[in-house]
Amino acid sequence: MIRSKDLYTVIILGYLTYVKTFDLKLCKILTMPYVEVIRQLMEEQELSQEELAKILGVNQTTVSQWLLGRKKPGYDSIRLLYEKFGVTPNSLFGID
Repeated sequence: MIRSKDLYTVIILGYLTYVKTFDLKLCKILTMPYVEVIRQLMEEQELSQEELAKILGVNQTTVSQWLLGRKKPGYDSIRLLYEKFGVTPNSLFGID
């Protein structure tokens, strides 16, 4: 037989698991615009990670981290993406 205290614990743990899962999904959704924009830019311009990195003055590893969604481009990279390719910061981060 389940005691009411145990039932509340199960409900609370279930809720916390749901919230954590939801936050992770939301986080991935929020990080996707720049990943897709950079990936599309590379395809359209036929650029490798190394070539894009050289144009933007960053390491290839940095571009790789952007494409994996682990890092976001910094101010200088955002500015250069706009100057060199016409990618606006708003489109990069999915802001209408």
